[in-house]
Amino acid sequence: MTPRYIEPDWPAPERVVALSTTRAGGYSRGVYRGLNLGHHVDDDAGAVAENRRLLQSELPAGAIVSWLTQIHGNKVISAGGEQAYPCADGAWTVQPGQVCAVLSADCLPVLLCDKNGSAVAAVHAGWRGLLSGILETSVAAMPATPGDMLAWLGPAIGPTAFEVGPEVREGFVSAAAENSRAHVDQCFVPSPHFDGRFLADLYTLARIRLAACGVSRIYGGEFCTLSDPERFYSYRRDGQTGRMATLIYLKSQ
Repeated sequence: MTPRYIEPDWPAPERVVALSTTRAGGYSRGVYRGLNLGHHVDDDAGAVAENRRLLQSELPAGAIVSWLTQIHGNKVISAGGEQAYPCADGAWTVQPGQVCAVLSADCLPVLLCDKNGSAVAAVHAGWRGLLSGILETSVAAMPATPGDMLAWLGPAIGPTAFEVGPEVREGFVSAAAENSRAHVDQCFVPSPHFDGRFLADLYTLARIRLAACGVSRIYGGEFCTLSDPERFYSYRRDGQTGRMATLIYLKSQ
């Protein structure tokens, strides 16, 4: 049986709680079968509400999930504001019980915390967000020194499955610092299927950008949403599909 949740394998402080959902369980049917947590993908609204209630039941009493309207940009907010579904691709908090969450179905979810367990963040980092600097913005927003931070890379499309056009490669290579340009270029391998296209390694691109920010303790990155249909939703594979959630919060001391 597919586990409903993935718990990050990282040395985060005990006060930090994090998880990434799979598609296992839940009330959605058809192409959304499972625990679809995205209300913007034309799934039955009642099923999504039940799925979110199921997730909420796994969280501590009083925990509040800050859901975002993700826009593939680089805006990061402090979680828990008055606006419902603010437009952003990252959220951070220092408040216990305030749950930072992002949705994904191939894009890369990234979790951040500091070594003292005083601040956490959840980030939605598809290739557009990575290129526009969502990780740099997120690290800068955190009230912590980058060298004291940990990052976990959640389920995303893997490097043997993510095919992109030459403009994506050119964008990343041209934006890279001179001392990392060759490393960035190596993240793009010519596609065996189509001339002029490339297989892109989102995980390594994220690692390079986090390291450039001063974050060196980086974990995760062993998943492929496209190649594991029983466990993960994948927009690139299925088109019409659900969304998984990656969450992080602080326990009360």
